[in-house]
Amino acid sequence: MFNLMLTTRRAAIALGALAVGTLAFSASAGAAPLPLFPFIMSPPVQSAPPPSALAPSDDEDAVTELPARLRRQIVSYPTREAPGTIIIDTPNTYLYYVLGGGQAIRYGIGVGRDGFTWSGTQHIVKKAEWPDWTPPPEMIARQPYLPRYMAGGPGNPLGARAMYLGGTIYRIHGTNAPGTIGTRVSSGCLRLTNEDVIDLYSRVNVGTKVIVLPMDRRADNTDGKRG
Repeated sequence: MFNLMLTTRRAAIALGALAVGTLAFSASAGAAPLPLFPFIMSPPVQSAPPPSALAPSDDEDAVTELPARLRRQIVSYPTREAPGTIIIDTPNTYLYYVLGGGQAIRYGIGVGRDGFTWSGTQHIVKKAEWPDWTPPPEMIARQPYLPRYMAGGPGNPLGARAMYLGGTIYRIHGTNAPGTIGTRVSSGCLRLTNEDVIDLYSRVNVGTKVIVLPMDRRADNTDGKRG
């Protein structure tokens, strides 16, 4: 009888110990599962850098570089016109500022598209820095979606400077689209890069003579109307 009680007691103690061990193992497994093969090490995980650490795009603040022939430069240009005269070489998309002594400063420009070129002799009657833009009625009729008025500034299509030609609707002005220099895209105005128009603006005065050559290079139309 005593032996039976001893055996029962030992069995109870063993079962209790087994239960405690099982509970301990369950708690540990719930907190962090044990690896199936602990002797195999997993490689460290590398997290991606935060967005602020990424390098900026090379396309941001891209600058349009003009072809060599369209860059501002002093060239040989024999002419009988007086120093200070502006000559527009329409077919070659150049503007010459006569220096005298057979030389001129040559600027690359954008000119009127087909049907909107003109020729003649005019004078600068007004100068403006960061000019406002009021599209003329003729332009509104062709492009009714245009704004009726736009204040001067970096987003204005007239760019940094404008020089108004006689009683016409035409101007020599800057542009915020330097890629259009050397092309025929305007409605008759003559455009330079903002850097170049600022340079030209500093050289000319109200009253400066402007000769616009026709597409066939004969300056025989002097009324300042479209050719």
